[in-house]
Amino acid sequence: MTYEKILPYLSKREDFPALVVEKLARCTLDYREKIRFVHGTRAAAEPHSAAGVLLLLHFRSNDPASDLNGGEFIFQLIKRSARVTQPGDLSCPGGLLHSFLDPLLRPLISCRLIPILQGNALKYTLLRDRTTSRAITLFLTNAVREAWEETGLKPWNILFLGPLPTYSLLLFKRTIFPLVGFVKKEWHFYPNSEVENIIEIPLTTFFDERNYGVYRIQPSHDLGAGRKDSREFPCLIIHDNLGKEEILWGATFFIIMNFLKIVLDVEMPDVHEKRVITRILGPEYLTGHHK
Repeated sequence: MTYEKILPYLSKREDFPALVVEKLARCTLDYREKIRFVHGTRAAAEPHSAAGVLLLLHFRSNDPASDLNGGEFIFQLIKRSARVTQPGDLSCPGGLLHSFLDPLLRPLISCRLIPILQGNALKYTLLRDRTTSRAITLFLTNAVREAWEETGLKPWNILFLGPLPTYSLLLFKRTIFPLVGFVKKEWHFYPNSEVENIIEIPLTTFFDERNYGVYRIQPSHDLGAGRKDSREFPCLIIHDNLGKEEILWGATFFIIMNFLKIVLDVEMPDVHEKRVITRILGPEYLTGHHK
């Protein structure tokens, strides 16, 4: 889909979420296989973990900086604080599945006591196989709970749009189950100690090839054995109104690019000739600074 065809969708608050629901309903999911894999590692010395995250969409009306008439859609991400692993990274709100609490809270969403899951998104969830359908509602519960704890985003301000395929991390034994949610109203950000800030990225940012780059990760000498070689990843370079840069890379970058591919058929541009940004990763990236 060309940018000219995409633009009308991104200026209409009701049309784009409806398109997202329809497109995500058709995407192939690997939830059943990944859950089976995670369960199979329970007895291992280092078991694999599972985490639900929310890719949050919000419609910002009448933004004077936008060339869209009615407003524009933005992604709402968190910037991780220095107290947690992967400090400084941009990520979707969410976290590890709680084996007791999340199954206990799941009926609040699956039985629609909290109106997150409704309309066509509910219908398409129920049309999937039972294991996948239950996994969607479980990880949605997990992600919504974590988002509320991390940012103060209340569950009744979220409308579920659909699931995305999983993503497995490279540095951690963890599989991410991403769910897309629409934030219905403006909300006040109340971060906990795990979150430094909310970073908002207009969807149109991803359609400008000048915003892409290469993120070169160089492990420090004390990061640990087996992690000495530098690696390069595609990234998005974001500039705020004050000129400060934020870098979107890794799992969250690929989750968003997968979303754009599924929903809008947008391909990631070739980044090999783009700007290169180097970052040294120390041991605190894997452990966080605990104060």
